[in-house]
Amino acid sequence: MTPPQIPAALHVDDADCPWVDSYMGFDLKVVQVRISEGLWVVRNRFRPGARIQRHKHTGPVYAFTLSGSWKYEEYDDVNRAGSFLYEPAGSTHTLIVPDTNTEDTDVWFAVWGANLNLDPDGNVESVFDAQFVLDGYLGLCEAAGLPTPKVLISD
Repeated sequence: MTPPQIPAALHVDDADCPWVDSYMGFDLKVVQVRISEGLWVVRNRFRPGARIQRHKHTGPVYAFTLSGSWKYEEYDDVNRAGSFLYEPAGSTHTLIVPDTNTEDTDVWFAVWGANLNLDPDGNVESVFDAQFVLDGYLGLCEAAGLPTPKVLISD
């Protein structure tokens, strides 16, 4: 009898995936994408005063703040280093970083599904999903003259 194959753990070193400027008020690092699950795992370094368009999530989101602080305009809670945040599917909010921050705010996100980016009237203006985020990141790396990052990618 053949023993079952045990899947190997996969590793991405911090240096394997470079930071790139998203041109939306933050630097971006994509570490994993699972297209079939709609999963994208990213780190964002938000600059003081950054504001991310109001959006709605089609799936759950997990966030862990590594440094700095940020919040959702619609809520009172402030996320600081060590804070964990869970966002259920359907959650709608506007991410803001206080302009009084003295450092960048570094946040790790695991996002399932898509961000439906909303205009002021609540209409979907654009959609960011796993494939969009991966393609955008790879394109930004290439445009910056960086080597192809070691993103964990699966279909």
